Formats: sequence, structure tokens, C-alpha cells
Amino acid sequence: MDGWRILDQAGELTRRGQPFALATVVWRQGPSSGQQGSRAIITADGDLHGWIGGACAEPTVIRVAREVITEGTPRLLLLGTPEQFGAAIPEGMTVVAISCQSEGALEVYIEPVLPTPHLVIVGRSPMAQTLADLARALDWRATVIDGASFAAADAGEHSMILVATQGHGDEEALMQAIAARPAYVGLVGSHRRGAAVLGYLADRGVPADQLGRVRVPAGLDLGRTSHREIAVAVLAELVQLRASGALVAGPSTRQFSRPATGRADTPATGGAGSSATGEPAGGRASGPGGPAQATDPVCGMTVAATAVSLPLEHDGVTYYFCSAGCRSQFGQQPAAHLERETRC
Repeated sequence: MDGWRILDQAGELTRRGQPFALATVVWRQGPSSGQQGSRAIITADGDLHGWIGGACAEPTVIRVAREVITEGTPRLLLLGTPEQFGAAIPEGMTVVAISCQSEGALEVYIEPVLPTPHLVIVGRSPMAQTLADLARALDWRATVIDGASFAAADAGEHSMILVATQGHGDEEALMQAIAARPAYVGLVGSHRRGAAVLGYLADRGVPADQLGRVRVPAGLDLGRTSHREIAVAVLAELVQLRASGALVAGPSTRQFSRPATGRADTPATGGAGSSATGEPAGGRASGPGGPAQATDPVCGMTVAATAVSLPLEHDGVTYYFCSAGCRSQFGQQPAAHLERETRC
């Protein structure tokens, strides 16, 4: 897929509301398989579509692209060796040393393309219309639907749903909202009314973990307020949750979560390059839906712990490599490379 055709796929992903990163080669130093203007799309799961470079560049671009999607901040990535650039590296550029035999270099601009927030407001009260107007002022996509007409198909996994039917079919509207498995479900109403609605749905067989996703009362607690102020409180809560990264899309066990205190990419512990649980040498989790990652013991690059990364077993531990050259070097002197990795 050439650099221009990849933009068609980018448009399709945008229409589906799926986040991704667009990577573009803005400079190259030959010999390098990546050409200036080469483009690729990297999804949140780490799938790459298009062409950005060979086996040395691709794993690093995928890893950084997934970080860009999570952080929502673009990066300018320089792939090469420090000796190639010396003190000429511009401030703010991310430099990743690679040890490809070609001795080429690439400069890649990676930008996040995040879906426009989609807010579905169920109900036709004055508060609902005020909230829709406020959301649109933030360039969000806001849809207002009558409670009787609302169905789970009206929202997606990245949508935020606010049930504001205010006593007119709350239970059925909330059941449809939960079935959509969106990033947020909120119910406008008092604690007492919310408990009654959730209790009814529990009696109808809705699982407790799904009911636990519902925020009720929806919005920040501002005390006794007008319908306009309720709309502000709801929008403020949504902005706060999105900014903190607490909204979780898709059919997860929780619809939103507080930021975790641990890190998913903490290296496995154990002996040099090994894991007692059978993970790859230097292995770490790469995020939901993605393959595990490992560190090439020769050049130190991060690679996918899959068959594509030329696995080699040594003393009962599987190692992964960015290229056949690194694999060959390790095979000739494994002890030397493992000793150096341990010192580092």
C-alpha cells in the first residue's frame, strides 16, 4: 500500500471512530528501505498497514506509535546510531539507536489521530439540549435521542452515553445504554432514584459488573443546581475523565477506571534474561490486544516476542532478535552478550 493510498484507510478508521497513529518518513539516509514520504498506519493494537522501513525500524515505530496513541502527543523519531549524528540532534527529538547492517537512518514523524468524542444524550429535557450545545462548542459530536427511540446500536464502544430521561422509561433506556458497552454510562437522577433503577435492572438479570459501570448521579457534585448547571457538571466530569485517561472503550469488565498505580511495561524479573513464568527474555506486556515484547540481547532494540523476531533458545530461555545478523552474533557468543546485558 503506497503512501497516498494509506490515507484512504486512515479516513475509514476515522469514520469508525478508531484511534490510530500516522507515521511518515520525513528524512532518510541511505542505504535504507524506507523512502522519504513513505507512510504507515499503526493501530492501538500494534497492527501496521503501509510501509515505513525494514525489520530494524518497524518494531520501534510500532512501539512508539502505540505510546503516541496513548499519550495523544506527536513525536519526531530519529532512528540510527549516535555516531551518525553527534551533537546535531535537535532538541525534543526522540533518538533510538538501531544496529542495522545497512547503516541507514530514518527520521519519522508519528502523529496520533484520535476519534472525535461522541456523546449520546438520551432524553429531550432542556438539560439534554443544553448539554448537547455545550459539547458541540468543544467540537464534540453530540446526538440527542428520545428515550423510546434509543437502542444500543445508536452508540459505539468509544461513545459516552448519558441517560437523561428523568423518570420516563429510565430503566429501558439504561438497559440499552449498558448493552452498547460504551466508554461511559451516566444516569441523571438522585442517589435514591438511581438505586431504584439499578435494583430493577438487577432483578431483570443485568450482571452486577455491568451495573457497576453506571455513574449515578452523573456529573460532578455541585449541590442543588439548575438544569443548565447540571449540564455543565456532566460535561465537566466527562472532560475530567477523558483528560485523565480514565475512560476505557470496548467490552471490558469496567466501563471506566481510575489511573493504575503500576506499570504494564515493567520488565519481567528473574535470572539474566529469563522469567520463571515462561515469558520471553527481557519480556514485558505491550498493552491490551498486542503481542509481548522482548529486548534483543545484541543491540538492545525492543522487538515483538513472536516468530517474526527470529526466536532462538539458549539454556532453556527464548531470545528474540531484530535481524538475522543479531541472531547470528548471539548464536556465536551467547555468554558474552548475556554478560554485557547483565552489566547494563
